[in-house]
Amino acid sequence: MAVLGKTMRLRRLIHQESNSCIICALDHGMTSPRFLSGLSEMTVIVREVLAGGANALMLSRSIAEQVITEFRRDTSLALMLSGSAAGRPSGALVTPTSSVKTALRSGADAVVVYNALAGEDEPNMISYLSQVGDSCEAMGMPLIAEAEYPNAYQELDRFQTEYGPEYLLRNARLCVELGADIVKVNWPGSMKELERIVQACRVPIVVAGGVVVDEWELLSRFEQSRKVGAVGCSVGRNIFQHRYPQAMTGAICRVLRDGWLAKEAYQELKELSLLAESDHRHS
Repeated sequence: MAVLGKTMRLRRLIHQESNSCIICALDHGMTSPRFLSGLSEMTVIVREVLAGGANALMLSRSIAEQVITEFRRDTSLALMLSGSAAGRPSGALVTPTSSVKTALRSGADAVVVYNALAGEDEPNMISYLSQVGDSCEAMGMPLIAEAEYPNAYQELDRFQTEYGPEYLLRNARLCVELGADIVKVNWPGSMKELERIVQACRVPIVVAGGVVVDEWELLSRFEQSRKVGAVGCSVGRNIFQHRYPQAMTGAICRVLRDGWLAKEAYQELKELSLLAESDHRHS
């Protein structure tokens, strides 16, 4: 029964026709060292990202309860099981905040755990992820493990220099070893390095949006990600802090779900943004 439950949930998380998974991460209230703009009107942002094409939302239990009326029949909930003391120079400390049992009661299709290595708390993180992996296996719940840099709220360039793609490769593979069904990973700097991670894991890979970057840069990363076998993305700030979240989500879906080139999706995004700007001026 547990195997059946996990299989059914994974089939909802990852669209079978396009082999794609578009997650909007909206759990930053538990992880960011400061409150981020764009998170005040959660009902509005959820409505827009679902209209744009996202099929899964990464949320805490309490916020999921606030926005559940906006869910569509095919919307998956990925329940965040951990908060983090972010902003620390030595990296985030992860604190368990929920459980796999709560996720089952909530109707979630997955649970999410952030996994940051190379810090003072690495042994505890490995132990915690392993325990969650065991629970997920027993209860038929998919586990999304976030194999990310120790602090996802500082400039990505710094971590690419300080830790490099080898850190992400090690982290991602460790997550698979401990039971992850889907691995979320930071952009490692190149398509070649991401391909190494995809090949090492052999489970579905989704690429994190990370810090806010230029629209073209983000869409280009996702085009390259798709080429080397990643199934999708998990994007937060680059969507909910965008002036037009629905249009931005739609552009991401064009690349990762519909197979468009980044330049095609970028052009459509610009056109839709101009239309939205015009409507705003005349309203």
